[in-house]
Amino acid sequence: MHKPTLRERLRPAELVGLSAILGVFAGLVILLTTREWWFAGIGFGVTFIVAAMTIALLALSIKPDSSELEDLAEQDQKQKDRK
Repeated sequence: MHKPTLRERLRPAELVGLSAILGVFAGLVILLTTREWWFAGIGFGVTFIVAAMTIALLALSIKPDSSELEDLAEQDQKQKDRK
């Protein structure tokens, strides 16, 4: 049975963190140019969501390698055995 490594378990947090960093950057740029907190908050939120969606879609486009395919086949077999 495959036990995920610490790096594999922290991967989602890395992606959310990257989206948050992009959102903070956009929010700060908007705040420094407009001096409006509410506008900067909206810019942060929109940038965060767009970045998270883009990263998720790019992650889904990557084809699994042989070890991932073996793991998926093993999980499918376990599901069939439970039924």
